[in-house]
Amino acid sequence: MRSAAVFLALLLCLQWTWAQGESGEGTGTDAETEGGNRQEEVHFEIQGVGAAHDQSSSQTNISPDIWAELKELRDMAIEQKVELRNSKSKIEKLEQENAATQARLTASESKNAVLESRVNTSENLVAQLRRENMVLETRMSSSENEVAELKRQNADLLARVTASENKITVLETRMSSSENEVAELKRENADLLARVTASENKITDLLARVTTCENKITVLETRMSSSENEVAELKRENADLLARVTASENKITVLETRMSSSENEVAELKRENADRPKVAFSAGLTNAGPVGPFDTEITLKFSKVFTNIGQAYSPTTGIFTAPVRGVYYFRFTVLGICPSAWIGAYLYHNEKKMTRNYDYNDEHGHVSVSNALILQLEKGDVVYMALPSGHGIFDDSNNYNIFSGFLLFAL
Repeated sequence: MRSAAVFLALLLCLQWTWAQGESGEGTGTDAETEGGNRQEEVHFEIQGVGAAHDQSSSQTNISPDIWAELKELRDMAIEQKVELRNSKSKIEKLEQENAATQARLTASESKNAVLESRVNTSENLVAQLRRENMVLETRMSSSENEVAELKRQNADLLARVTASENKITVLETRMSSSENEVAELKRENADLLARVTASENKITDLLARVTTCENKITVLETRMSSSENEVAELKRENADLLARVTASENKITVLETRMSSSENEVAELKRENADRPKVAFSAGLTNAGPVGPFDTEITLKFSKVFTNIGQAYSPTTGIFTAPVRGVYYFRFTVLGICPSAWIGAYLYHNEKKMTRNYDYNDEHGHVSVSNALILQLEKGDVVYMALPSGHGIFDDSNNYNIFSGFLLFAL
């Protein structure tokens, strides 16, 4: 029984050692270190079991098969320990390789970022080049069209050059013929030159004579030109004078006509003025100073008569009586000097009050009012000035108050 228990304990120790080895492979360096320590403990336990087995073998009888199995198990444990150490070195090597791979991966990622940037730049350049290629293709098409047009033009020019060369050939033929004719004409001209020389000698004599005549003619022409210029100038002056005289005569005729008409109008006006009555008056009020105020309205009698043509105004009554039917002009001015008092005047046509002019003297000096109007009067109509009740005016030798009127025209 005791040997069976020892064997069972040994199997449990081996199983635990395998479990620790597997967990050491899944953890890091600390787990491997702990696994190594556990393996050494197992080795010691196995040795302890062996020692215990040696001590107990003397007390208990163990079969040789069990002992052989225990040895085999111990050998297997030692091999597992060696394998675990080899696995640890492999794991460290793999970790180093993983670190190197990680570094290479980081460098590759950096390179990939750079490459992506360069690829983006390259793609932009490719897009730009494509656009430029499209422009170049357009220009190439245009250039090809121009080349085709130039080829057509060259073909036309070639045809024209060929025609010109043909014409040149014909002209060269004609030129040869013309040169022969020129040589013949030169010979004829030599004969004619001799004859012309003789004629020129005769002509020289004649020219001398003609020159003398031309000089005389030149002098005569100069005198003639001067005379003609003077005659033309005189003609122009005469034409101007004639035009001015004609214009003056026309003006004189018009003026004579207008003068006759004006004389007739003046005569008519004289006759009309002789027949038309003359009416005009102008009179001052008084030299007595203040006039008014009164409790009732009174007629103003302008007693200082300055003009009274036609005797239509009465200084006694202050009333103007129209001698004829017509249009009359009237004007008046009145002055007041009393402080804090009203001044004013009415103008009547028959019994009708035509104007009312007034002002108030507020102690700031003299005040005056004036007015004028045109009235159509029948023969016998009267016009006069009146002082309203409660109003006062002032007059003296300075003639501040004036009443005037005259006939504009009879009707």
